[in-house]
Amino acid sequence: SCSAGRLAFHSRTRRVHSFNRQMATTMAMATAMAVARVGGARLAALRGALSASRGSSSSSSSASGMAEEVAMGEPKLEEDFNGIHPSIVKNGPAAQSIVEYRNNWTMEEVRCLYNTPLLELVFRAATVHRQCHDPNEVQKCTLLSVKTGGCPEDCKYCSQSSKWSKETGTKATRLMQVDEVLESAREAKAAGSTRFCLGAAWRGTSQVGPRQFDRVLQMVQGVNELGMECCATLGLLNAEDARKLKEAGLTAYNHNLDTSKEHYDKVISTRKYSDRLETLQNVRDAGISVCCGGILGLGETEEDRVSLLHTLATLPTHPESVPVNSLVPVEGTPLAATLKAKEPPTTLELVRYIAAARILMPHSIVRLSAGRLFMDKSAQAFCFLAGANSIFTGDKLLTTPNNDLNQDEQMFEEFGLQGRQPFTYKRNN
Repeated sequence: SCSAGRLAFHSRTRRVHSFNRQMATTMAMATAMAVARVGGARLAALRGALSASRGSSSSSSSASGMAEEVAMGEPKLEEDFNGIHPSIVKNGPAAQSIVEYRNNWTMEEVRCLYNTPLLELVFRAATVHRQCHDPNEVQKCTLLSVKTGGCPEDCKYCSQSSKWSKETGTKATRLMQVDEVLESAREAKAAGSTRFCLGAAWRGTSQVGPRQFDRVLQMVQGVNELGMECCATLGLLNAEDARKLKEAGLTAYNHNLDTSKEHYDKVISTRKYSDRLETLQNVRDAGISVCCGGILGLGETEEDRVSLLHTLATLPTHPESVPVNSLVPVEGTPLAATLKAKEPPTTLELVRYIAAARILMPHSIVRLSAGRLFMDKSAQAFCFLAGANSIFTGDKLLTTPNNDLNQDEQMFEEFGLQGRQPFTYKRNN
């Protein structure tokens, strides 16, 4: 039952729900580490402040003990945090996560979590987010379409399919030259992006000639040499090509599941759900970071959203990156016609999805992706509070318009946000 699932969820995430005690300990530790650098007098002041603000509670004793150990230069992180492994991110509180990692969620647990009252769900997600990430950091990414249109797939939401190119007016282009791509990457870096993504409208890498794929490998190598994370989305990927991309320095490979396996056939017929899962496995086996998410607004039900979250959260390892897209209907695509009478996903629906994703996949980067153009700043702030910590900047996301760069800069300044630096990939297991 849902009640039983909720009890199981509460039991397994008890560290998160004992928020006051744990946050007091973690914040005291982080503060004490800074204080220890400037001397014992400041440490004494810290102890006094902790005692005054928290009285004689057990959290005060734990916090003071933690502060004293750090001040002595002998922090015992594994003992103090009950042996919980360090977070894969370097910028969380004391670079430690006290959130339990799981990839054995049941559908019932995910369903009950997803249906939690929204404000309670966001509170839990924000708590998890602060345990695993710096909440003031939001990564800026730039996505460039290096080869547009002419795709043989029939994704009914996509303007790049050759099957309705006349209706959409999308013209197929040649693969860009390496110098053009690297110039765009340098511009993106100068504008604050630390992740540069290459998108090609191909069915897969094995369907293009070796010279074209070699050119993409040169692009990857060049972006990598700029000190940026490099992501690519090139369609289906076999094991050999995944290995070559890894050797070229690819950070991540994007291959979205798009929707639930139950709803999938209503959206795409030219590739199977299992094909996508196989590509993800090839990416993992090559040691490349997995970027995998979905799209809201494809005519799916809430149960489909629950199912997609369950699939993502029970992959062999959680995706390093989870894009959350809201469909931007393109005139001429089949879905744009069939969904005209339906309302697009609301901000609150998007927030609910993001919050659930943050709790289920605590260490993943949750990327607020397509559809952000139609959200005002308050809506985006709610998404960041719920656990989103990445956006895409630039004029376009492949073929659809994106937010103005100056508006994003103003938003970052108003919210007190800063960009996230490139990371060194570690598996989430």
